[in-house]
Amino acid sequence: MTLKITPHNNGIYLEVQVQPRSSRSQIVGVTEGRLKIKLTAPPVEGEANQALIDFLARELDLPRRNISLLRGETSRYKLVAIFGLSPEQLREKLPISKE
Repeated sequence: MTLKITPHNNGIYLEVQVQPRSSRSQIVGVTEGRLKIKLTAPPVEGEANQALIDFLARELDLPRRNISLLRGETSRYKLVAIFGLSPEQLREKLPISKE
């Protein structure tokens, strides 16, 4: 499955599927066009959402302010805006198979 990345202004939109309460935080792969990420944080009081932003900032070597959650605060399916990164740069930085 190919990762769906939508270019937008100075960055991209990325669809993400989150699995909270995992034994470790990691990128699992791509499911139905979404980047699947396991997080150790529980889905309580926005902890998993904050952990997602922190995790993506570390993985992509970007400041946290460049990543924002646009949709899916209470869902495991989320839409994330990432500023300062092109689709090509994102594909280079992600540890998933290149398709």
